[in-house]
Amino acid sequence: MRNTRSTTRHRSRAAIGLLAAGALIFAACGSDDDDGSADADDAAAEEEATTDDDAAEEEATTDDDAAAEEEAPAGDSFEVFALLPQGNDQPYGTTYLPPFEEKAAELGLNLNIVNSGYDGEQQASDCEVAVAAQPDLIILWPAVGDQVRPCLEAAEAAGIPVTVTNSDLIPEDQELSEAYSGPDTYGQGVSSAEMFCEFAGSDDVGIIMINGATGNSTAIDREAGFEDTINEQCPNVEILDRQPGNWNKDDSQLAASEMITAVGAENIGGVYAADDTMVAGVVDALIARDIDPAALIITSIGNTFLGNPLVIDGQVDGTVFQSSSWDGENAAVTAYEVLTGDSSERIVKFMPSVKVTAENADDPSVAPEW
Repeated sequence: MRNTRSTTRHRSRAAIGLLAAGALIFAACGSDDDDGSADADDAAAEEEATTDDDAAEEEATTDDDAAAEEEAPAGDSFEVFALLPQGNDQPYGTTYLPPFEEKAAELGLNLNIVNSGYDGEQQASDCEVAVAAQPDLIILWPAVGDQVRPCLEAAEAAGIPVTVTNSDLIPEDQELSEAYSGPDTYGQGVSSAEMFCEFAGSDDVGIIMINGATGNSTAIDREAGFEDTINEQCPNVEILDRQPGNWNKDDSQLAASEMITAVGAENIGGVYAADDTMVAGVVDALIARDIDPAALIITSIGNTFLGNPLVIDGQVDGTVFQSSSWDGENAAVTAYEVLTGDSSERIVKFMPSVKVTAENADDPSVAPEW
């Protein structure tokens, strides 16, 4: 499925060249000279031989050119639809797009990018448009993880390969895609929980959780990774309440404030937030309630421009570095590999995940990108 569309184009060009060569041979076989002289016959024979030689040479040249074209995919260009749930409207998308677009241009991917704003219905509509356009490939960043199967099935029926970026598909849908590149979202939740367990030690700690957008596969995976690890490694940590923060600082501040009221500030010893934008909202909610964030155990994911200073200041204990530039660039690279490669297995590329605490928060290797 990966190479069918581009190979068909190459073969079509070669076939056109062969037809043109055959037409030249046919046209050269006629003669207007009817005098029957030996000179005329010799001239005709010589002309026919010369024409046959030229046609044979042109046919060989056409075959060589077609073969060379198939052997040199670097000169190809491909039409690619990118169905994203965010772009310049979000800090991550703002720094994801430039390396994505730059690498795509370098590799000959002509991008048509749309942003659904994490609206599952809008992304479904965007997918219908993409499939109807018959591109060489679709790059999908799922807006709502459990709502994209109809899109994947439509693309498969149309013979259009799909690669996934940033947030992988739910397991039962992964067979409908050719590749995934992005963070190990479950592993990020694990890393955040491992830091939490280390900070908690053997103390009994009640915590509240701020998760991502409901139904989003990254939110689901990070929540599962964090909770599974807490249950396995530090069962002395109890999750008292949880709410979605929708990847938004203001929504997260409101959600945290509601949970503080619901479970009682005196019962809360820590907070887990699924990303740094949301943990910043949590910190604001705690301060608004005259609760010192430094007195709690707080871990997050992202190591962003919002989260990194909070780690350095001691208001957040740990976060997990995520590179938006790696994510964007590898979305293009992975799409190109699918279009030009011949792997029979689904490609999976995880970006490196690094735990960030006060000990390494100012290290240039984990400098925030978004």
